[in-house]
Amino acid sequence: MSHTATTRTHGSQRTLKPHSPILSGRPPQRSPGLSMGSQGQATTTDTGGRTKAATAHFVFVPLMAQGHLIPAVDTALLLATHGAVCTIAGTPATAARVRPTVDSARLTGLQVRLVEFPLDYAEAGLPEGADNMDNVPPECMKNYFEAVALLSGPIERYLRANGPYPTCVVSDFIHPWTTVLAANLGVPRLSFFSMCAFCLLCQHNVERFGAYDGVSDDNEPVVVPGLEKRFVVTRAQAPGFFRESAAWKDFADYIERARAEADGVVMNTFEEMEPEYVAGYAAARKMKVWTVGPVSLYHHRCGAGTTLAARGNAATIDADECLRWLDGKEPGSVVYVSFGSIARAEGKQAVELGLGLEASEHPFIWVLRNAHEYDEATRASLDELEARVAGRGLLVRGWAPQVMILSHAAVGGFVTHCGWNSTMEAVAAGLPVVTWPHFTDQFLNEKMAVEVLGIGVSVGVTEPLMYRAAEKEIVVGRSVVEDAVRSLMGGGEEAEERRRRARALAVKARAAMQESGSSHRNLVDLVDRFKAAS
Repeated sequence: MSHTATTRTHGSQRTLKPHSPILSGRPPQRSPGLSMGSQGQATTTDTGGRTKAATAHFVFVPLMAQGHLIPAVDTALLLATHGAVCTIAGTPATAARVRPTVDSARLTGLQVRLVEFPLDYAEAGLPEGADNMDNVPPECMKNYFEAVALLSGPIERYLRANGPYPTCVVSDFIHPWTTVLAANLGVPRLSFFSMCAFCLLCQHNVERFGAYDGVSDDNEPVVVPGLEKRFVVTRAQAPGFFRESAAWKDFADYIERARAEADGVVMNTFEEMEPEYVAGYAAARKMKVWTVGPVSLYHHRCGAGTTLAARGNAATIDADECLRWLDGKEPGSVVYVSFGSIARAEGKQAVELGLGLEASEHPFIWVLRNAHEYDEATRASLDELEARVAGRGLLVRGWAPQVMILSHAAVGGFVTHCGWNSTMEAVAAGLPVVTWPHFTDQFLNEKMAVEVLGIGVSVGVTEPLMYRAAEKEIVVGRSVVEDAVRSLMGGGEEAEERRRRARALAVKARAAMQESGSSHRNLVDLVDRFKAAS
């Protein structure tokens, strides 16, 4: 079941300005009525000053983008399994993506609800229906963030009218306006990150210690300061969140202030995978970090095969068809290729990638999310490739049930853009990866996979392929693709060692989510800590 809260702002149509108050505002101080008890529990008081018992009620405000949305929803479901009430706020198109998953959880008795809050497109200067990151034109992105920030009032009114009263707001770190929401409700606010502690700590240290000061070339390497192990990055690879352009400076500063003033951090990772970086980030931020991942394992825990196939956008291939194809392959023989929900291969790159996969001689599933955007020559080339590799290669034009595929015994490796969800899903499945980063945090995630965990083979991309200041063609050739896949899937000692490390990580990941595991303990602690004291 979903609820709908509608808001309209009257007045003439306007175009929101880059330096408007919502994009650059300073978070307000928290309003009275909430305190943190001696054990860190949230307590509310009635008009007589008496404390009141209440269920832990987490309000999730995810970023309306698939890579942020899915782990936020999975985290809400995990908290609900421990007795919390969870409300997930989103725009209609966003809610539609996760409604099957939420409805399935509700049928099992979990107290989770999905609430829709429509945007006012005319007031925001947005095209009709542009209510999530996938369908907002780039030139309208500032207007979009402004429009989403205006949902603070409607969300607050809904929460006041529909009990139980919230005890904590868990918002994506790119929603700094939720400081206003939490302050008005008088409850704590936690920042949610669908990324790893290593990435966050590297980025934090680069900014905190001014590593780029005096560096004029965006591709000049610098050493990440403040870490025991040596890692090298460039400004192009790790510019900071919304720091790629001066036009976003006010918004980036607002995000940073909101992050610094949060009451804690919730993160889709697990302590055993990166203990020094989890501790390092908590110390750098001087706040509690709850690691709760891999959150995708919620679906394995429930034995929910249908849910595994339904997370996020609807798949364009039938799950049963996909399983039948995989069942016909030898264990560990198939390489899965996907660049996630935002990154995409341009036409020339798609052709080279396909030819490299063909030359590798390994069975493969290749997800081409933007295949419909290619020109006629590229589409014809892909059709010819598909005919040549029939039976050995499966091309999925659109979306695929990724977690289900990665969990299949026939899959032995993953060619990935290094989005953190994909990286964590590979870790949970015990798979080594070919790393092919496209932008921002993906370069640090690549370092995590290759240099920290030792489960990755890089294709050698060193500059962003998207969100560049200037257009530049960067194409990974077919021979590089072939060599990377053969290295990943080969039988040599180095390849076997990567597989061994990946399998060992999967064991640790599952243990973290089981009773007494680190992520399980953190989930229980969250529910206990943000349950209003009696």
